[in-house]
Amino acid sequence: MIRFEQVNFSYEDETQILHDVTLQIPNCSTLALLGASGSGKSTLFHVLLGLLKPQSGRVLVDDMDIVPLKERKLTEVRRRMGVVFQDGALFDSLTVGENVSFHMRECMDLSEEEMEARVQEGLDYVGLGHAMDMMPGELSGGMRRRVAVARAMAAFQPAIMLYDEPTSGLDPITADTICDLIRKVSTEECLTSIIITHRLKDAFKVADRVALFKDGRVYYEGTPESLMDSDDEYIQRFVA
Repeated sequence: MIRFEQVNFSYEDETQILHDVTLQIPNCSTLALLGASGSGKSTLFHVLLGLLKPQSGRVLVDDMDIVPLKERKLTEVRRRMGVVFQDGALFDSLTVGENVSFHMRECMDLSEEEMEARVQEGLDYVGLGHAMDMMPGELSGGMRRRVAVARAMAAFQPAIMLYDEPTSGLDPITADTICDLIRKVSTEECLTSIIITHRLKDAFKVADRVALFKDGRVYYEGTPESLMDSDDEYIQRFVA
């Protein structure tokens, strides 16, 4: 589904952020990106979304290299991706239902009845069927993340889900429920998922494989169990 092949990215000041990054995420699997702040995880996200262009390397989605694509073609690729941002990134002036339907109104030709039914189905799926008319300010942190998942899935029924620190700022119990939802979405819908997280517990709960970044390079890639069993000094310090 997704392959990064020797991807290098530098900003205009020639500060290199990604160094020969090579990763593969098969269909219906979940990869967790781990690493210290500034290690390149978020930059890789932006490269996959086509928001940043690498200086070299290939980024393949279903064997299509998206790096040379123009904006119109990139938009078609992005429609296959659902993105859940930190803290949900909901529009505070819109109701929950309006947040979930936002992209539908922008990009799909649906009647109000069809749109409302689709929104209700999405909210039911994440356990918030009662929250259609609530405002984001009335929601807990965990509820905001659930709405964000419903919004990401509702418009285009994506094949790929991207999660940027989906449990940041949440208490451990609420974080666990969000991890359960991510796992449910990935498994039941057979989605290919990438999750950025600083929480090892979250990575081990949702991911089939993990990639540990260090200074813009993939320092380790493998199963969560192998990461924990590694005798590498840096990995031992990281997991500790």
